[in-house]
Amino acid sequence: MGSRATVPAARKGEMMRVHVINPNSTISMTAQIGRAARRAASADTVIDLVTARGTPVSIEGYADEALSIPAMLAEIRAAEARGAGAHVIACFDDPGLSAAREVAAAPVIGICQAAVQVAMTLSVRFSVVTTLGRSVPIIEDLVDSYGAARRCRRVRAIDLPVLTLEEDPDGSYALLAAEVCAARDHDSAEVVVLGCAGMAEMCERLTAETGVPVIDGVTAAVRQAEALIGMGYRTSKLGGYAWPRIKTGGFAPEAA
Repeated sequence: MGSRATVPAARKGEMMRVHVINPNSTISMTAQIGRAARRAASADTVIDLVTARGTPVSIEGYADEALSIPAMLAEIRAAEARGAGAHVIACFDDPGLSAAREVAAAPVIGICQAAVQVAMTLSVRFSVVTTLGRSVPIIEDLVDSYGAARRCRRVRAIDLPVLTLEEDPDGSYALLAAEVCAARDHDSAEVVVLGCAGMAEMCERLTAETGVPVIDGVTAAVRQAEALIGMGYRTSKLGGYAWPRIKTGGFAPEAA
């Protein structure tokens, strides 16, 4: 539950600042995420767009997630100092989401959680379409942790690496469209969630050409961020998301 003790709700016409971070280090993907975020944002919202540094070029599995988190947390702390009203982690694995909520006072939104919440609002049954098969169990566990396992019919994969979405957009789109239709026809999905931030720019076309409502997590997360800023909510520091403890000491090996 958020705290409103010290933060007033944003007034009409007041500038909102949403920090959107790409946890991987591919700048071109950050630019694509930024285009989706700015399309979704209100006219008086500033999108503070950041690429993590020294992280994997794409996040495809548990090890990539773990390697991306320290740099991402550092960028979130820096954005807090710049006055961010909310943070969006623009990777569908929601890497380090709970840790990010510990280090931030502003709300932190993962694009998977945001998209799943929208899907549950708009439909009874939904499916997710992601990139590689190795991401399927990660997303299944996330959906379960967000309380949506019974509503999610299936997590599908197009079996393409994340970076191929940029390298071959036409081929990637064809595979995505086929899986969206399969989710509709075989899963009885009423909505499809795109399981990668790099798919964001294909969302509207997929909806128009398949007849299936398709949800992009970047759009969902930015709009949620604006709503939370507008209501004046902050991350609760009573318990699970309390500030990390400052620790000293530790083992220091003797000099040789």
